[in-house]
Parts: sequence; C-alpha cells; structure tokens
Amino acid sequence: MQISISAELRQRFADAQRVLVLTGAGVSAESGVPTFRGGGGTAVWKGMPFEVISSGQMLERNLPAVWEWFDYRRGVLEALHPNPAHYEIARWQECFPEFTLVTQNVDGLHQKAGSQNVVELHGNVWRARCTVCRLGHDMSQSARPESCPGCGNALRPDVVLFGEMLPPGAYEFAASRAAQCDLCFVIGTSALVYPAAALPGVARSAGAYVCEVNPERTPLSDLCDEVITGKAGEVVPQIGL
Repeated sequence: MQISISAELRQRFADAQRVLVLTGAGVSAESGVPTFRGGGGTAVWKGMPFEVISSGQMLERNLPAVWEWFDYRRGVLEALHPNPAHYEIARWQECFPEFTLVTQNVDGLHQKAGSQNVVELHGNVWRARCTVCRLGHDMSQSARPESCPGCGNALRPDVVLFGEMLPPGAYEFAASRAAQCDLCFVIGTSALVYPAAALPGVARSAGAYVCEVNPERTPLSDLCDEVITGKAGEVVPQIGL
C-alpha cells in the first residue's frame, strides 16, 4: 500500500541529526499483542479488570496472583514476532548521529527486532526485580528464581503498575533527548497516558518537526507538523525511502 509522505518530511528525515521516536500500544497491536484493556469494566483475568490485577495495590495484597497474570501475558507474547515497523525503527538507529527510542510498551518486541538502548517508560514483562534491593533478573533466557539471588527477598514483575511511578530517571532522560531533537515521531500511541504523551510537546517547543503516525487522530494531532493516518507497519517503512 502506497502511503503519501510529504517532501518536507523526507527532506527532514534525510537531514536529521537527532531523532526521537515515541511508540505506543498500536505498534505492538499489529504484531498481535493484546492490550488487555477490556473496557467498560470487562473482566480480563479471573474476574478482575486490567487496572485491578495490574495495580500496585494488588502487588502488595497478592503477589502470587500478579505473577500468575504476568506469566500468562508472557505466554501469549512468546509466539509473537516484531512487525515491519519494529524492524524499520531498529534500522533507523544506524541512520542518525543521535537516535532515541522511547516506548510505552512492555513486550520487548523492539529489542527482538534489534533496537538497542530502548528507553522503556513502563518496564518490561521479561524482567523481574527485587522488591527490596531492586536487583533485576532477565526472564527471557531463563526461568524466574524463587527469590532475589542477591538478598533473598521477593521478586516482582519489572513493570510500572497502576498507581506506581515511572522508573527513576527514565522520563527525565527521554525529556532531555526530546528537548534536543530536530525530528520527533509519535507512532501508534493514543496520546492519553502521561507523562509519555508530554514528550512530543517538549520536542515541539524546542523547535523539532513532529510527525504522528496512527490509524486515527489523537489529542496530539493538532500539535504535530505532520499527521500520517495509517498502520505503523505500513507507514513507517516508507518514510525513509
């Protein structure tokens, strides 16, 4: 499918020195990743809505139930693969002197496609971390230990749950890169989740050209210099042609 890409965007892409990309659930949805947001109070896990089973309160109240839920989610993700948008964004990291990929997704598909140094605002379902010393453990290659190998305390999913703060320094680093970039892409995000949704505004205020790629308009659309309506997997590979 041929997508209309403006000459302005193509030229800015060719000339860019510092690029920031913000991705959201729409990119992963094209790989088959469920959002798990039932909507309207729909139960998503053993009678519990997404915002309950994925909350900081549930973590404190019933850690085994939270692990059961995230183990299930990883089982769903195991069979899924990156799509053309993931692979093209991974290619972009070689195209510019400075490239920053910031994602709200926790599925690890950007890394699976080859992206490095991804700023994960909401964590990663393939990692666990200690509830006390914060030591991390990679679960993509090995099973989760029963307890923290460092201090023996309980492990938890290394994701940001409802009611929790973002990882220390993650947003601050992303915002500093946004304030220095000359080209910013917002891809597959509803632009409803803050503070991530504030990043394009930071880039715009600093003089960057901001391009949104999404199947439908969002609250950020009017802020952007260019809005390309379509699926990320179809649009993104055509931007740099």
